Amino acid sequence: MWTRSVPVGEIRLLGDGALIVGVEDAAAARRLVVALDEGVPPGVTWGEVVGGLATVVVNLVPDGEDSDARRERLAELVASLARGAGAAAADDTDRDIRPLVVSIPTVFDGPDLAEVAALARCTASSVIERLTARVLTVEVVGFSPGFAYLAGLPEELAEVPRRASPRPVVPTGSVAVAGGYAAVYPGASPGGWQLLGRTSEPLFSSREPPYARLAPGDRVQFTVSSETDPTPPPAAVAATEPPLATAHPVFVVEEAGLRTVLQDGGRRGMAAIGVPGAGPADPYSFEVANRLVGNEPDAAALEITARGPTMRCLRPAYVAIVGPGLDVRVAGQPVPSGRVLPLTEGQQLSVGAVRGGLRAYLAVAGGFDGPLVLGSRSSDQLAGLGPGPLAHGDLLGTGTLRPPLGDHVRPDAVAQLAPGQPVVLRVVPGPHHEWFAPDDYATLADRRFRVGADSNRVGLRLEQVEGPPPLRPAHGGPGELDSQGTVTGTVQVPPRGDPVILLPDHATLGGYPVLAVVASADHGWLGQCAPGASVVLVPVDHRAARAALAERRRALAGAVSGLYPLAVE
Repeated sequence: MWTRSVPVGEIRLLGDGALIVGVEDAAAARRLVVALDEGVPPGVTWGEVVGGLATVVVNLVPDGEDSDARRERLAELVASLARGAGAAAADDTDRDIRPLVVSIPTVFDGPDLAEVAALARCTASSVIERLTARVLTVEVVGFSPGFAYLAGLPEELAEVPRRASPRPVVPTGSVAVAGGYAAVYPGASPGGWQLLGRTSEPLFSSREPPYARLAPGDRVQFTVSSETDPTPPPAAVAATEPPLATAHPVFVVEEAGLRTVLQDGGRRGMAAIGVPGAGPADPYSFEVANRLVGNEPDAAALEITARGPTMRCLRPAYVAIVGPGLDVRVAGQPVPSGRVLPLTEGQQLSVGAVRGGLRAYLAVAGGFDGPLVLGSRSSDQLAGLGPGPLAHGDLLGTGTLRPPLGDHVRPDAVAQLAPGQPVVLRVVPGPHHEWFAPDDYATLADRRFRVGADSNRVGLRLEQVEGPPPLRPAHGGPGELDSQGTVTGTVQVPPRGDPVILLPDHATLGGYPVLAVVASADHGWLGQCAPGASVVLVPVDHRAARAALAERRRALAGAVSGLYPLAVE
């Protein structure tokens, strides 16, 4: 069974932009989420609010008074709402148990079945019998789209822990147990649960409400399927659905590049059904590119990873490419990045290797058009939402050009990584200090990590190569950490010790202890960390992190210089 990560009624900081509140259980978390939605006074706006098994994470919306005093006021407001929610009786939705039981036919041939049997001190067939004999209840939905935490396991299976190190990819439809719960992975994703089998039952679809098939309070029972075909079940969400299409194309893709995807400001308000926020991995280069061509800061742009696309212009357009060490060419001739580039019909635009980091952003005046999926045009690598990577022959459209356009980016506005030097990421303390040795956080700067080859937009997998003994979380009590909301920049430490830093496509809930969180001001650097890069995590306090973010915002406000001389008819 899980161990409480935050004492009931206590509020802790989660990074430099969120609070995490300890509550009694998942039902209390749901009540507090409702209270936060309904009981907020005028003038206060929350960001994403994520309920977990015994916590609620409240993301704070920055404003002009980003100070200690403001955070204390907001923390007291949250505490007051939490006390009110705790005193209130559970509402009907918490008490209601739907009369129907959702049956999930399962083929029990998972790679961890024998290990789970050993941990439960029984045979594999006994594991299957005990699991299928129980009717389980959905406590919370999160982690990934439609991922439901199912409570009510028999005691032997409830004691099975997570894996010591998470798998980079768990196949769609995998049936698993860990930390006192059972679950089905609705889509392929990283995961640390023990895999018992697989099902072809679809549990999430982005096409129509309610999107997630299971909701808190639902009853679920696994049954033994007679299916013997080892073919994996179909994906819950196709990465290419809906396709990129436009009635008035401006570009045609001739070569897609390594991984070029559409990103806008990301998805909001969808964490309750497990949908990640997505959005740009380097939010600062993304915003500068949009500002340069006169767009809103969160307009849709192309995120280029490692090597960019080649596209042919079908109608006149204005573009800007922002990123470190770029090779940009128009009609075969080299042109500078970081400035407005006019394109005429028939011209070819190509973006080569990103040499000073990992990612660059290609913005077009008017913003790129694309299909809206759950309120966003972003492509999400964890859940497969959005149109996915560009492919040869794709047609890209744009919105309406809205002058004025900038001219160029100030030379000091977009930094790039120094050759041979580590990426320095400032971090603030995480909320789970009880789970680590007293000096683990303080000695982070003495360690050097390397970014693993299996890193992506979901998270950076770090391997320690220098410094004190590797990090090893110590249990803060019996069992495992309760699953709770996560934020971009979270530094999770699995039992084996190699940290994982979460990027924008991260799971909405996580169950590994958090030693630190990357300061928001350094999220741009975080998105530029390529596999093999050397990384140093430097502890700072929250005040220094907020000051760094304020400085970053000032730099963004003045990043674009000049006005492009548009001809006005």
